[in-house]
Amino acid sequence: MHWKPLIRLISILSFAFALPVQAQDGTSDPAAVPEQNLAVASTEGLQIIDAESVDLDAFLWTKRVLAVFSDTPADPRYVQQMQLLTERPRDLIERDVVVVTDTDPDARSDLRRNLRPRGFALVLVDKDGVVKLRKPSPWSTREIARSIDKTPLRRQEIRERSGTSG
Repeated sequence: MHWKPLIRLISILSFAFALPVQAQDGTSDPAAVPEQNLAVASTEGLQIIDAESVDLDAFLWTKRVLAVFSDTPADPRYVQQMQLLTERPRDLIERDVVVVTDTDPDARSDLRRNLRPRGFALVLVDKDGVVKLRKPSPWSTREIARSIDKTPLRRQEIRERSGTSG
């Protein structure tokens, strides 16, 4: 039996406060997460996905990806980051963020190969596929939201939602 994927899944679920894991089978909201065969944990609507089979291109123009990397799910920075994300998920949900976790450097996920983290890393990829933020330590959802709100794409979204042109 392969234990590493099971351990990662348990780690993700532990931050979802015992909410059920849902497989993306096309019956859920299509705007929520691109259809991929992934385990998804949901914390009040915040989607937390294991990086094992995530393709960043699948999120282009639909979601911002907040990637949380560590070398082990026991890393205190990883644990703290996941607690911070699940305490105030609304800030991220409002900004179309999906959280993708990778705690196994040996698995060499596509996400890890593309973003090349070293140890713990927090990486924000905007809807256009461009990395907007890299942090070597945990950040609160408030700090992440402020960083997102400064991006041109987010400013455009706010203008469009408020009905103003400039």
